[in-house]
Amino acid sequence: MGLLKPLMERNFLEYASYVIMDRAIPDLRDGCKPVQRRILHTLHEMHDGKFHKVANVIGECMKLHPHGDASIGDALVVLANKEYFIEKQGNFGNVLTGHDAAAPRYTECRLTSLAVETLFNPALTEYIPSYDGRRKEPRELPAKVPVLLMLGAEGIAVGMSTTILPHNFIELLEAQIAILRDSPYSLAPDFLQGGSIDVSEYADGQGKIRIRARMEKVSGAQKLVVREVPYSTTTAGLIASIESAVQKGKVSVSTISDFTTDKVEIELHLSRGADAEAVIDQLYAHTDCEVSINSNIVVIRNDRPVEITVSDYLKEFTGILKKQIKAELEHELEQLENRRHWLTLEQIFIENRVYKLIEKAATEESVRKHVLDGMKPFKKLFVRAMTDEDVTRLLDLRIRRISAYDIKKNRGEIDDIVAAIRQVNAKLRNLTKTTIGWLTGLADKYRELYPRRTEIETFHTVDKVAVAKANIRLSYDRDAGYFGSSVRGSEYVMNVTEYDRILVVTADGTYRIMAPTEKAWMPGPILHASIWDAQKGAHFVLVYLDADRAAWAKRVHIERFITNKTYPLVKEGSVGIQFLTESKNPGKLELKMVPAKRQKVKAVTVDLNKVPACGLTARGTKLTSKPVQSAALVGAASAPSGNGKLSAGASNGKPAASAEPEQAELFAASPAAAPTAKAPKAGKGPAKKARKAARPRKAAKHSKPAKPAKKADAGGLLNRAAQMRKNGK
Repeated sequence: MGLLKPLMERNFLEYASYVIMDRAIPDLRDGCKPVQRRILHTLHEMHDGKFHKVANVIGECMKLHPHGDASIGDALVVLANKEYFIEKQGNFGNVLTGHDAAAPRYTECRLTSLAVETLFNPALTEYIPSYDGRRKEPRELPAKVPVLLMLGAEGIAVGMSTTILPHNFIELLEAQIAILRDSPYSLAPDFLQGGSIDVSEYADGQGKIRIRARMEKVSGAQKLVVREVPYSTTTAGLIASIESAVQKGKVSVSTISDFTTDKVEIELHLSRGADAEAVIDQLYAHTDCEVSINSNIVVIRNDRPVEITVSDYLKEFTGILKKQIKAELEHELEQLENRRHWLTLEQIFIENRVYKLIEKAATEESVRKHVLDGMKPFKKLFVRAMTDEDVTRLLDLRIRRISAYDIKKNRGEIDDIVAAIRQVNAKLRNLTKTTIGWLTGLADKYRELYPRRTEIETFHTVDKVAVAKANIRLSYDRDAGYFGSSVRGSEYVMNVTEYDRILVVTADGTYRIMAPTEKAWMPGPILHASIWDAQKGAHFVLVYLDADRAAWAKRVHIERFITNKTYPLVKEGSVGIQFLTESKNPGKLELKMVPAKRQKVKAVTVDLNKVPACGLTARGTKLTSKPVQSAALVGAASAPSGNGKLSAGASNGKPAASAEPEQAELFAASPAAAPTAKAPKAGKGPAKKARKAARPRKAAKHSKPAKPAKKADAGGLLNRAAQMRKNGK
């Protein structure tokens, strides 16, 4: 392990550096990845104005690129489909439909005039050895246009990735002119596919954009036509996303027809009764008719990956462009000076017949000396000092050149060179103006060839929840205990959308807020089920029994939750909820006690309107200390024994409202729900008195009217008992 760890660390670091530098991340200077740079350099080496077989180009490029023909061919097709630097002939695929390109042996390509004019200058290019050392390749192309933002790029390296969106060529040139003039400017991505974009969150290349397909309504017909697709999608992918949304019931489209050729044309026939504007919103919300793309500009600068913005890159590249133009002008000036120097030497050598002096020389050394001596009197006319190389060139002049020498033509050419030198020096003295002039001329030349294709808009935000269709039917089967879309029950039936959340309260004293589910088992009978209102939450008044069947009341407000998590409404060990309502003022509740020996208080009436609010985890307000048998709202019809509905459900997709008439059968003790109270022995206690009272009796002749039964008063009984103990009775 001690030897393996440093080996793995070193190898992984080398691998990560290689992927970042030589594979995935483009260079800031020329905007190219290594494979793109090698393809363009190969095409420039092969350039003769004619088309070349792509297979031949790949073969030549393999001498520089070590990763095989497939990677070169794929990169060449992508680069050609950008339509800036490679002119294509044949089937290079279709970026609109996603169709692949033909085999390389069937396609041809060559450099465009823009590439020849702006990407290459061998005299100012630094070359490095290729991967096998047999050839030379450019370290970086001397590009004079912002290739990085023209082409865009995507790449995934080790620990980083880059997503650079393409921009319009003419707008980039105009932005560079604005930078040189210190004027404001703005830039937005532009895509070959067209469409429309919202750049309100672009954040200078560090945010995101939203792209939409361009659709139009057909007047007099239930039909929409897609004319342009968003960047990063194809017609096949777009149709697949629409079909998926239609199958899920999210989009009201009945038929899809694709008539795309070199232009996009997808016909969408709407469902009967569907509104075109509503369907457009549905398409934007649920299909690839609208996509979001995050921009993250990571490039190689000075052999290191850096993250920059669009404006930072363009400012830096504009500075590079000025240096490049300066270097080209200086190189041109040097060439002009060299040409002027030679023409001057040639003029002096021929017009003054210096060549006659070499007739007296016997050796090569003396010949060269006679030439130098013969040219020396005209030293003031030299452009620069004469060298041995100049002497060699003069001696290489042929007799035909000397005899046919045209003095007037030579002097005219020298005058032209002098004028050209003055122009170059003037450009160098005002480099900013020279750069602006070059950019303006380039923009005017290619303006019609590269118009903006993507329209900039500010989108209205489509609320997916608002446009979603309530096409999921939920119901509850009490016998099976399941709730969901695949359950065929008759209770709590509701139609919901995929974005709705359902609040379900069960008799075991728990609640959960759940997403629409296919089938979920409930731990107890459902007391309440409704669509969750995130703004208002849910208010409940409930009565539950603890482990001793003593009654407690709570007024709670549910407002926070984690989806599909079960929460308790009552303390652990409680029997469960016996009464539940959403009404803020449910009224009075009568609690009947479990019959017991010598029991005097048989029922207690409580006012639920006065129950104070408490937390969800609080115990609540204690109503009785004795076990409770049943509960019913005062004034409601008497409830039969057995399990009854405890809360009205929702059947139309709206939150369930409190249904007081149904609360008449609120509770009856269930053997399954709680331990049954021990019944008294036969013949004794209240049961015996009840049977005796039920026997028929003969009416007395002069019977007195029965006295009204005294109302059970728990407080009065306790007070009398305390008084008796005080008196010693």
